[in-house]
Amino acid sequence: MDLKEVVVRQVAMKLKKPFQTVNGLVVVRDTLIIEAYDHNGNVGYGECVAFADPFYTPETTTTAWDMLKYFLLPVLNKSKLQHPSEVHEIFKSVQGHQMAKSGIETALWDLYAKQQKESLKEIIGGKYDEVESGVVLSLTDDLEKQAKEFSKKGYKRFKLKVQKGKERETIEKARQYIGDVPIMFDGNGTYGPEDMLHLKNLDDLNLHMIEQPFRQDDFYYHHQLQKEMNTYICLDETVKSEHDAFQAIELNSADCINVKLGRVGGYQVALDIHNFAKVANMPLWCGGMLETGIGRAHNVILASLEQFQLPGDLSESERYWEEDIIDQPFKVKNGKVKVPTKPGIGVKVNEKRLDERTVRQFEFAMTS
Repeated sequence: MDLKEVVVRQVAMKLKKPFQTVNGLVVVRDTLIIEAYDHNGNVGYGECVAFADPFYTPETTTTAWDMLKYFLLPVLNKSKLQHPSEVHEIFKSVQGHQMAKSGIETALWDLYAKQQKESLKEIIGGKYDEVESGVVLSLTDDLEKQAKEFSKKGYKRFKLKVQKGKERETIEKARQYIGDVPIMFDGNGTYGPEDMLHLKNLDDLNLHMIEQPFRQDDFYYHHQLQKEMNTYICLDETVKSEHDAFQAIELNSADCINVKLGRVGGYQVALDIHNFAKVANMPLWCGGMLETGIGRAHNVILASLEQFQLPGDLSESERYWEEDIIDQPFKVKNGKVKVPTKPGIGVKVNEKRLDERTVRQFEFAMTS
C-alpha cells in the first residue's frame, strides 16, 4: 500500500471532570495521535491510548513515543507493506508495546480503507449499523446526578468503578436511579484470593458481570471464581493476544471478554480474537480508554463485528470533552451509537483543534 509519511503528535485533552479509578486519576488526557499519509493526499488516523502514567499497563505516552520513533516506524520502513493485516507480523521483532503498535496499525487500516474508498466497517467485515452503548461512572462522579442523566439517554449498561468492600452499597444506590438497566463493576485487578468469598457473596446482586477482579496475569483464580458464580466473569487486562483468549476459553476463566484495540495491539489481533470467540460462542464487548473521537471511531467500528454482542464502553463524545477533535462528535440515541459509513473511520478531524491541543510532534518519512 502507498505510504509516504507518518506524523506522531502528543495531544493534551482536558477532561470535563476528573476520572478516578482505584488505580489512578486522570485530569488531562495525554494521548498520541498518529497520522499516516500517502502520496495522493489521503490520511489515516490512529490513536495510541497509553496513559501518561503506568497505572493501567507498563506503557505510557513517553514510552510509546520513543517506541514509535526509534523502533516501530524504522521497522515498518524496512518492510514492503501490502496490507495493514501484515503490520502485526512485521512488528513481531519488537516485544510488547501493544498500544504503540496499535496506534500506527489502526492509522494504516484507516488509510487503507480510504485508499479503497470504502468504510473501515466494510473492510473488516462489520455486521451492525449501530451498536449498543454503555457508560462508565468513575469514583469521583456524582452517582445520583450522573446515573439520572445517563439513564435519560438510554444507555444499555452502567459500569461502576468501586472501592473494595463498598460494592454492594454503591450498586444498590445506583439501582435506585437507573432501575432495571444492567449494572456491572470493574475490579481493575485489585482483588486477591483472600477476597474469593467476598466476591461470591455479591452473586445475589444479579450483576451483568464483574470485570477483571484479579491481577492481569491470572487465569487460575478467575477460573475458580467463574465456576462458583452465576454472575458473568469478564477478562480485560488478562487478554492481550489470541493465545490469551484461547487460554481463557479453554480454562473456563471467563464468560466474556472485553477487547480493546490498544491492549491487544490493533485490528489484526482483535479480529483473530473475534474469530476464535465466534467459534467458541464467547460473547465480546469493546472497552474504552478515554479516547478522543479518533479512537472512539475505531472502537465503534470494532464493535460492529458480529461477536460483539454486549454493550461496550462507547459513550458519546460529550461524556468526556467540551470539544472533541472531530467535527461531528459521537452521539448516543436510545442507547445506541451509529457506526460510521464514510470511507475509513468515517469522521472528519478538526485540524485546527488538533493543532491547538498538540504538545509536540515528529515526522517520519517512509523511504521503502
